[in-house]
Amino acid sequence: MAMHGNWNPWHGCVKCSEGCQNCYVYYIDEMRGKSGSDIYRTKTGFRYPLSRDRSGRYKIRSGEMISVCMTSDFFLEEADAWREEAWDIMRTRSDVIFLLLTKRPERIRECLPPDWGEGWDNIFLNVTCENQKRADERIPLLLALPFRYKGLYLAPLLGPVRIGRYLDSGQIGQVACGGENYGGSRPCHFDWVKELREECEARDITFCFMETGTTFIKDGREYRIRNKQEQNRQAFRSGMSYQGRPLRFELKNSLGLPIPKEDLYAPRYADKCRECSFRILCYGCGSCGQCDG
Repeated sequence: MAMHGNWNPWHGCVKCSEGCQNCYVYYIDEMRGKSGSDIYRTKTGFRYPLSRDRSGRYKIRSGEMISVCMTSDFFLEEADAWREEAWDIMRTRSDVIFLLLTKRPERIRECLPPDWGEGWDNIFLNVTCENQKRADERIPLLLALPFRYKGLYLAPLLGPVRIGRYLDSGQIGQVACGGENYGGSRPCHFDWVKELREECEARDITFCFMETGTTFIKDGREYRIRNKQEQNRQAFRSGMSYQGRPLRFELKNSLGLPIPKEDLYAPRYADKCRECSFRILCYGCGSCGQCDG
């Protein structure tokens, strides 16, 4: 999460695995009378990271983090024609952290820009793994890729997943998990969350239990939690999240020089953030919609 939230240069996606079955993008688009499978470049949002305020300053400040393609997949084949321009924008904003989340790590290497080298300092790559099968397919691909910062999203968490042997690589800086919502609510078991927390804590890796999902199983009892704010609150109160070693992004200005810490955005949080499960990952409150207020 970030103060300025998400950047969606394109919208729509193609389902590719079990976690896509009840995709929230498809669900929300259907509620609007549209289809989540319609893929298009966004008109007003494509150049969002370059937008400025009336004084000419960038609206997204140095040091902020924004999540990319939360209504699509950055490495979607259907978006190949637009990706180069998106890379150009991220290159220009070398002072901003861009979080990329994908289910398609097999496509990444062929989609990297020519000046990529061993990775840019402002890109944080996260791969989604909803079950053990997808973890064993995707995480080895992630580990083989030239990125400086890597993380895992296990959401929707559809079964027990053991990732310890991958965490032992020392490349994974952050792990997040959560249950399922919207068009479906396959159960998320508390025991699965605890196992992931234990694996991360043993290696001092930050772990975030983002939300319970609609159907949550704990101590053999099923809970139906339909309100997303309550899912978030219950995840926080479970005490499962763990703050491990911090990620330290080496951001640079337009001249390629390191940015002094005092010139970087300092996260600020509201009172409503105190019981927010996302806070451990968040770069400051910006009315993200995850909680009341």
